Amino acid sequence: MSALETYYSSVLGILEEVFEREREAMEQAARALAAANREKRSVFAFGCNHAGLLALELFYRTGGMVTVNPVRAPGMMLEVSPITMSSELERIPGYGRVIFESLQTKEGDVILIHSVSGRNAVTVDMAKAAKEKGLMVIVLTNLRMAEAVLSRHPSGKKLHDFADILIDNHGDYGDAAVRLEGFSQKVAPTSTVAGAAILNAVIARACELLLQEGVMPPVFMSGNLEGGDEHNRSVIGEHRGNIYYM
Repeated sequence: MSALETYYSSVLGILEEVFEREREAMEQAARALAAANREKRSVFAFGCNHAGLLALELFYRTGGMVTVNPVRAPGMMLEVSPITMSSELERIPGYGRVIFESLQTKEGDVILIHSVSGRNAVTVDMAKAAKEKGLMVIVLTNLRMAEAVLSRHPSGKKLHDFADILIDNHGDYGDAAVRLEGFSQKVAPTSTVAGAAILNAVIARACELLLQEGVMPPVFMSGNLEGGDEHNRSVIGEHRGNIYYM
C-alpha cells in the first residue's frame, strides 16, 4: 500500500472513531453555539500556529457561521519571521491572558480553543482567563498526545483541564500519521483535516438546531453566487453587535 492509501486509510479511521466516540461532545458544542447565536452572545475561536488554521477555517467563508470571531494575535498565526519565533512565543506565560484581555468578551460568551498537545502556556492562559470571566470553553485537542507530554505552563495544567466541553481529535501521537520504510520520522499530519471535519460538523448541527427553534442561522453565502454579496451584507448587519472582525 502506497503512502497515498496509507494516509487516506488513516484519515478515514480517525474520522470514523471521532464521529463514533465524540458525538456527545460535538452535540454539546453545537448546542452551545446555537444558544450563543440565539441569545446574541459572542463566539470566539483561537489556536496557535497551525492549530490556529482551524480558527480561520471557521471564519468568513462560504457556509460558515458569520458570528465566529477568530482571535488573531501577534506571533500566533504563522506570520512571523523567522517562523521559529512562533514556537517560542506560544510558550510565554502570561501572553495568553494579554491576548484574552484584548478581546471584547463578556460572561456567557463561547470560546473554542484548539491545540493538539494543549501543553503550551498561551493556550492554557487563554482558557484559564476565559473560565475566570465566565465564558463557555470548548476545547479541541488530541488526548493521546496531551496526556503523554508535560505541561509548559507554570501551573502544570494543560488546555483540556479547563474545558467545559472537550472534543478529542483521536489523532496519532505527534500528529503525523504515515510511516515510510527506511525513514524514522512519520509524515502527513491529520489534525487539520480531522479538526476541520469536526468543527464544520458542529457548525452544521448548530445551524440545524437554530432552524428547529425558528431562528435563521447566520451563515455566509458565496460571494461568487448571484445575490451572495447582498445576502452577506444583510446577515453581517443583523449580527454586527457580535462581530469584531469587520
